[in-house]
Amino acid sequence: MIRIMKLPSLIIVYLVLCLSVSSCMRSNIYEKNIGLPACKWKEKFEPSFVFDITDTISSYTIFLTMRHTDAYPYSNIWLNVKTTKPGEKNYSTAKIEIPLAEADGKWIGYGMNEIWEHKAPLTPGGGPVHFSAKGEYKISLQQIMRTNPLPEVMSVGIRLEKNQ
Repeated sequence: MIRIMKLPSLIIVYLVLCLSVSSCMRSNIYEKNIGLPACKWKEKFEPSFVFDITDTISSYTIFLTMRHTDAYPYSNIWLNVKTTKPGEKNYSTAKIEIPLAEADGKWIGYGMNEIWEHKAPLTPGGGPVHFSAKGEYKISLQQIMRTNPLPEVMSVGIRLEKNQ
């Protein structure tokens, strides 16, 4: 005969399991994705992402997140990444190429059916970033491919992870 655990004991077991699983998972401090109308990214559409930095001692990795269909016509994407620091109105711009496929045409990201998702470092060289000031940062993305609008792009976003 199976003995049924009392509700308080079951809750404690559940909480211990949740805590043990979550302590092993890497947590990001910011992630946002923006869908693109009709799966077309117009050059003039510059999605913006605003996040707050409170820890200037730690290093961070900034990722581009992108979803596209299998019909995306290129093996890469070129972006102007515009960054505004806390308390400043002017932004700095970096021109970045993100590879999306290997030389043989195989997508680098994760795919399910005809949808592919990429998570690629957004900094030159893919290295970690140290934020010099506490406060609100803004990153805007502009696609600078030769095709406008850029077809088959479903969404773009930013993911910020604190390095351990």
